[in-house]
Amino acid sequence: MEKLNYPELVQKIIKVHVTHLKDDETEVQLILDREHNHYLLMLVGWHHQRREYGSLIHIDIKGDKIWIQSDGTEVGVANELVEAGVPQHDIVLGFKSPFKRQFTGYAVC
Repeated sequence: MEKLNYPELVQKIIKVHVTHLKDDETEVQLILDREHNHYLLMLVGWHHQRREYGSLIHIDIKGDKIWIQSDGTEVGVANELVEAGVPQHDIVLGFKSPFKRQFTGYAVC
């Protein structure tokens, strides 16, 4: 079986979330650092008189693993990656402590 192109797949998944976040007051910024394999979806602006600033999704690719550093989606980026064919042992939930990762079913790294 041919290995998936992780950078391409991660970008595809993040871009789908961009289309779901259209808002007149909050800017959605897609940041793709293809050279260093850092992929972010940022929210910047205002929403109902409250400042919005931060990453909704932050994914890094380190070696042969996809590291989910931040995931503010309802469905879960890890679930989307698995559904797209990425094995769980290639996904690290970086937002979980190294101790707790052993209980997730995903990579421990």
